[in-house]
Amino acid sequence: MVLSKTIEDSGEHLHSTFASRYVRTPLPRFTMPEKPIPKEAAYQIINDELMLDGRPRLNLASFVTTWMEPECDKLIMESINKNYVDMDEYPVTTELQNRCVNMIAQLFNAPVGENEAAVGVGTVGSSEAIMLAGLAFKRKWQNKRKLEGKPYDKPNIVTGANVQVCWEKFARYFEVELKEVKLSEGYYVMDPVKAVELVDENTICVAAILGSTLNGEFEDVKLLNELLTEKNKVMGFDTPIHVDAASGGFIAPFLYPDLEWDFRLPLVKSINVSGHKYGLVYPGVGWVVWRSKEDLPDDLIFHINYLGSDQPTFTLNFSKGSSQIIAQYYQLIRLGFEGYKNIMQNCTENAKVLKEGLEKTGRFNIISKDIGVPLVACSLKDSSKHTVFEVSESLRRFGWIVPAYTMPANAEHVAVLRVVIREDFSRSLAERLVSDIERVLAEIDARPSQVSTISAHVTAADESQNREVKEKHVQKSETEIQARVINYWKRLVDGKRTGVC
Repeated sequence: MVLSKTIEDSGEHLHSTFASRYVRTPLPRFTMPEKPIPKEAAYQIINDELMLDGRPRLNLASFVTTWMEPECDKLIMESINKNYVDMDEYPVTTELQNRCVNMIAQLFNAPVGENEAAVGVGTVGSSEAIMLAGLAFKRKWQNKRKLEGKPYDKPNIVTGANVQVCWEKFARYFEVELKEVKLSEGYYVMDPVKAVELVDENTICVAAILGSTLNGEFEDVKLLNELLTEKNKVMGFDTPIHVDAASGGFIAPFLYPDLEWDFRLPLVKSINVSGHKYGLVYPGVGWVVWRSKEDLPDDLIFHINYLGSDQPTFTLNFSKGSSQIIAQYYQLIRLGFEGYKNIMQNCTENAKVLKEGLEKTGRFNIISKDIGVPLVACSLKDSSKHTVFEVSESLRRFGWIVPAYTMPANAEHVAVLRVVIREDFSRSLAERLVSDIERVLAEIDARPSQVSTISAHVTAADESQNREVKEKHVQKSETEIQARVINYWKRLVDGKRTGVC
């Protein structure tokens, strides 16, 4: 006779995750749990929470690549366990990085001989690339000042107020004064004339932006080179130029080959570009290349041998993944010049479709440029009843993530919507976005004016706080109240965000 025995389920073998206790047991948020849980449950719980994130391909705030071919996805997964810094153990990966550096340097017209290696390095992103380039400028300037017996404790960099926050980080972290050229309404990039006026003997470089984050516009690097060359000659300076081509570096060579912004200009000593933006690679990979070896001081390069052989390294991050380097090489050889050109042309055409659709509504002023990064930045012609912040918030109901923001210093009263057009944003999506924006505009037109409500609140608050002195001052103008309203909405939207970009 066979005796049957029931074995109690230990909970380690799950037939259904949702039938288990793990979906009803709260997980610790700030301390590690005492005991492990089954892998199926861990996956499902995390996956469920991640569903509440926005969809990356509908995140039109980001310049970062959100789609790659399945073959490249496979290469990434196959190399995700390789530590890039172990160059002796992974020599082929190191070779692929060097090939990428040389291809990008050639793309930027670096004066490199046929059998000569370009000077550059792969980075985690353009932020690290900018840190490295800035350090090279600072150290070279300091070394020169020391030889001349001059003070070297007050370096500065000249930029426009439209620079990305990584430049502010560099200035603060490495004790360099950031001298910003203020913007003005209708002109949202650095003015080369004003930039050169700020240059003095302590300026380690002037940073030009090829593709402003605010409106995608390319700054006039050629004019900057001409004006700075003249000032250098008159004042006895040798101030160089760095080009932050994070967004535009993989656009200009393919769409605007005659535009002079790169190493064709003598004062351009280094260029950074984001491989994870229009280089078409997932985050994070960036690149920085120098004109020549003389532009990268030797004392910044470390030589290590404890990983198997002598390895020169110039990075802020030591250990990092190899997969994005390999993915960049895949894109470069897979697409070639013609493939990149076709993709950038498609992005530009789809940006044009979106721009024309917004113009037809009659509600927007377009402030982005036809020549530049393929994006559409616009402001409302009439913000007396509703703001771009309302439009941005309402679009989230349809899945779209479209940022609304105010311009930097001297143009803070201008509030803007921006849509970045990436490789995976098709014409049909552009047309759908226009349709959804029209629906949003119709809906908010039917609502009570939020601006009027907030303006009344702002005015009432002002009256309450300044009752005793109100008669001595004129009432705030409509423009001033509008600025207050925009700031209110900006604080409201920012208050819903956590973390840093």
